[in-house]
Amino acid sequence: MLWRRLLVPLLASAIVLAAAPSTAHADTGFPSVGGNWDAPGPYATAVDVGPVTTLYYPRDIAQSPRRHPVIVWGNGTFAFPVVYRPLLLHWASHGFIVAAANTPVSNLGVSMRAGIDLLAHRDADPNSVFHDHVDLDRVGASGHSQGGAAAIVVGDDPRVDTIVPIQPGPLADVDHVHGPMLALAGQNDSIVWPILVKGFYDDADHIPAIYGEVRNADHFTVVGDPGPFDGPTTAWFRFQLMDDEEARGEFFGSGCRICADTGTWSDVRRNPLALQVPGLAP
Repeated sequence: MLWRRLLVPLLASAIVLAAAPSTAHADTGFPSVGGNWDAPGPYATAVDVGPVTTLYYPRDIAQSPRRHPVIVWGNGTFAFPVVYRPLLLHWASHGFIVAAANTPVSNLGVSMRAGIDLLAHRDADPNSVFHDHVDLDRVGASGHSQGGAAAIVVGDDPRVDTIVPIQPGPLADVDHVHGPMLALAGQNDSIVWPILVKGFYDDADHIPAIYGEVRNADHFTVVGDPGPFDGPTTAWFRFQLMDDEEARGEFFGSGCRICADTGTWSDVRRNPLALQVPGLAP
C-alpha cells in the first residue's frame, strides 16, 4: 500500500525502538541458559488441560519471585496441542506460560485471544497458582500451519508484542501486525510452500521482520520432536519477552548467528527495519 510505504521512513526510528524489549517493566531475573536454546530450560513443567485452553507452564510458578511472559499457540488444521507437546513444554521449561488453543480450526484466532483472557483471570484470582505471576505486558503469539496464520491474525491484538508464525497458511493479513515477526518456513514443505511464507515477510515492511527457511524441513518437521524449530523460537521469545541479551545476537546486528548458519538454514532474510535493530554490544 503506497501510503504505508511512504510512512515507513518516518516511523522507522519508533519501530526499531519498539522491536527491542521494553525496559519499563524489565525482569532480568530469568536464569541464563548460556545460549543453549534447544536444550531444556531450568524450569520443571506442568500441564493444565481446560475446555478451551491447555496451559503449559513452570511447575513451581506459585513460588516464583517474578511474573512470567505468555505465548499463545494455534494448532494446524485438525490438530490439537498434544501434537506439539514437546515444543510447548520446551518453551515452558524456559519460563514461559504457554496458552495453547484446543481448537483444531484456529485461523480466526478467537481461542488464542481467549487464552490471554484466561490467564488475566487466573492472574487476578488469589486462589490460582498463577496469581500475580503472569506478565500480561509481555505476550507473544505462535502457531503452525493454520495456527501460524492465526498467530498473524492475533498480531493485531494490542496485547500481543511479537509473533512467530511457523509455516503459516494463507488466510491472514500481516498489514495489521504491530510487533516484530520471525516467519519460519521449511525448505521441503509441499503444503505451505516457502514462497508463501516469503509473501508474508515481503509484505511486512512496516515492522522488523525476519524470514528463516529451515534446511530440509517439511511441513511436519515441527510435529512431535520439533527438532530445528525449538532453538530459534526459544531464542526469539527469550529476547523479545525476557530481555535475554544472549539471544539478541542470534538475529540482529552484523554478527547475526542464524544468518551464518547455513547448515540449519537454507535461506535467511532480514528486512530494513530488522537491520536497524542493534546487535550485541562489542
